[in-house]
Parts: sequence; structure tokens; C-alpha cells
Amino acid sequence: MPIAGVPIVGISIAEISGAEGWGVSQQTGASRSLPWAAWLAEFLGTFLIVFAGTGAIVANEVSHGAVTHPGIALTFGAVVMVLIYGFGETSGAHFNPAVTVSLAAARRFEWQAVPGYVAVQCGGALAASGLLRWLFPTVVNLGATRPSGSDSQSLVFEAVLTFFLMLVILQVSIGAKEKGITAAVAIGATVGLEAMFAGPICGASMNPARSLGPAVFGPGLGSLWIYCLGPVFGALLAVPVHRVLQGTRAGSNCGQS
Repeated sequence: MPIAGVPIVGISIAEISGAEGWGVSQQTGASRSLPWAAWLAEFLGTFLIVFAGTGAIVANEVSHGAVTHPGIALTFGAVVMVLIYGFGETSGAHFNPAVTVSLAAARRFEWQAVPGYVAVQCGGALAASGLLRWLFPTVVNLGATRPSGSDSQSLVFEAVLTFFLMLVILQVSIGAKEKGITAAVAIGATVGLEAMFAGPICGASMNPARSLGPAVFGPGLGSLWIYCLGPVFGALLAVPVHRVLQGTRAGSNCGQS
């Protein structure tokens, strides 16, 4: 049985023209996944995002800058892109509690399935940071996200960054076949771009699970609220804006027909 009877449809290479992308489609029965398979995909995907992304930060520290900041941003963007292609058909490739909650608000995912997704996403992040702690016992930070300025500055940054990330996700994960094929590239590029310019300011988390793991095994939970509240608020704000943009496009198409 699929989760709550709703088919999981992600950025599907095989059925890209019908994919709703990074969420659950309520309009097609393709690409059904068992709950445990979807949960496993979300666990593994979030694990790899944290292991590769924050691992790049740790590697940059222990190698005295060999990875570089652009290299770290590229790692985060590339791993998201690869995972959408790899796990999109199985779970919808959320890997982010803020994305899951926003997709539920957008009616592309059932609310009753949200707790399970969030739990395995956080579990994957904790497992990745736990492994990094074991591999690098002397590194204090472990890629934790912390404000470089005030808390309010980072809170606003995180909300704005996640708003645009979620808006891109919602916009590119529907429509024509050509758009679907490039959706993973667009989403990964957005993550990389935002990490590139905002990473030095707020950490550019955009993902509560990504911040949770390093906080638990690193410097502590003091700033974690910023990286939970900001991304969730920004992702939810993207939903009504997306609906306005879609309504405007539909009205334009009707006027041309």
C-alpha cells in the first residue's frame, strides 16, 4: 500500500511528463512506493546530504582550505540534484522537513504522512553527523549552522532563502516534459547558488534536519530554533505565491486560446 493510499511521485526519469516532483501527486497512480521504501529513501537521502555537505565543511577545515567555500556550495547543490534523480520516484525526494510541510500545505502530500517523513529525515541527519563525529573526533563544529551576525539577520536570511528554494521546487515540478527533465538541475542549482552567497552569513541551511544533526553532535542547540523557524516559515510562504503565479499563468493561457 502506498502512504495513506496516495501515490508517491517524484522527479521520475521514466515518467517525467506526469511527475509532480518533490512531493506526492494526487492526480496520477504511477510510481507507487511502499511506506518503508519511501521512509528508507528519505533516511538515506537526508543522510547523504548531511554527510556530503557538512563533510565537505569538515574536510575543508582539516585540509586547511583545500575544498574552498565554492567547493562546499557545489557539494550541497550537486548532492541534492543527484538524489532527486536517484530517489524521486521512491519518496518524492523531500529530504527536508520544511519541504515536506510545505508540500502538505500545497496539497501535494498528505498531512498524516508528514510525521513519518520528518522523523526519518531527522534520523538520517543525526546518523550522518554521528558518523562524522566518530570519523573526526577533534573537529568541534562538524559543519553546524550558526549566525555570523545577529539572530534576526540569520532568521530573515533563512526564511528568504527557503522561500525562493521552495518556490522553485513548486514551479519546476509541474508542467511540460522539458521542464520536468531539468527540474533536478534547477533545484540543485538553487541550493548551490544560495549556499554560495549566503553560507558565510547564516550557513544557508534551508533545512531543519541539515542543521539538527551537526547541532546535536557539535556546538549545541542554542541557534537551532533559527534554522527550524526560518526555513519552515519561508517554505510555507512560497505556497500562496506559487498559487498566484499558477493562477496568473492559467488566466494568460485562457486569454490566448
